Amino acid sequence: MANDSRSESYKAAGVDITAGYEAVRLMKDHIARTNVPGVLSGIGGFGGLFGPDLTGIREPVLVSGTDGVGTKLKLAFLMDKHDTVGIDCVAMCVNDVVCAGAKPLFFLDYVAVGKNKPQRVAQIVAGVAEGCVQAGCALIGGETAEMPGFYPEDEYDLAGFTVGMVDRSKIIDGSAVKPGDVILGLASSGVHSNGFSLVRKVFDVENADLTIHRDELGMSLGEALLTPTKIYVKPMLALMEQVTVKAVSHITGGGFYENIPRSLPEGCAARIPLDRLGIPPLFRLIQREGDIPLRDMYNTFNMGVGMSVVVDAADADRAVKVLRDAGEDAWILGEVTAGERGVILC
Repeated sequence: MANDSRSESYKAAGVDITAGYEAVRLMKDHIARTNVPGVLSGIGGFGGLFGPDLTGIREPVLVSGTDGVGTKLKLAFLMDKHDTVGIDCVAMCVNDVVCAGAKPLFFLDYVAVGKNKPQRVAQIVAGVAEGCVQAGCALIGGETAEMPGFYPEDEYDLAGFTVGMVDRSKIIDGSAVKPGDVILGLASSGVHSNGFSLVRKVFDVENADLTIHRDELGMSLGEALLTPTKIYVKPMLALMEQVTVKAVSHITGGGFYENIPRSLPEGCAARIPLDRLGIPPLFRLIQREGDIPLRDMYNTFNMGVGMSVVVDAADADRAVKVLRDAGEDAWILGEVTAGERGVILC
């Protein structure tokens, strides 16, 4: 019978399908929080259905993004805290698609576990749902895979993807950037979800007490490192409605040197004075504890800048105000100069 689905043989092999049903039951309320106009199906089907509102859009273009949380998950395992990494997963995807000017429409997640513990899976999905609420998109489906023998019982992996939409005429591709334009910075919430292989090595996290309060951080090291990635979607969409945005970079793995040039055309460089960068204490701690050269820091971490935005110089002050009114810590970070495409820290 359909309502009597179970397999003792599969359970003996390490996969408890009834635990999967319990996990789905526990996550339903979290998923319901993310419903937005356009959602046409609930969870449980073979595909998530979404009908986008095309009002005012002449040539709709879909923009997709996918990512995971990476080895930041190791901190979640060590701290036994699983309700924020879902925010990271959403952030890493939606922050990417908004760089093209797209509004994220929906999100799907993939959770692979060594052993399906319904309460823990529900905590993970609660974080995903919170990320979707912050981004204004719907969580319309996902997958939880129990994989004994592949992952340890107390570990899991988490990944996801989003689909957004933008009118073709409003795509942000960096082609309009020119020397003299201004680069804005939007503050990060911490390390976000990149560079954790280095972070884990610097602090030897598997053998460290992550719960000890650190005065310079105002919290424990574990809390600081698990701070979820900031989601910039709503402030950025508000900015794009009021100011012409020429280019956007999501500062992720590779830091300044890899990500900022991705939004610049040939013949343009980003000039960023170091005195415009108030490096947060966590990054100073990482650099000091790991004896890491400053260039490597800027080529690995966001260094307190989670997103950069290029606007015309005449629009810079207004853009900063719009972002600050939307709750972001934003400031003028630097300028675009003529030269080989890249970043000049001076």
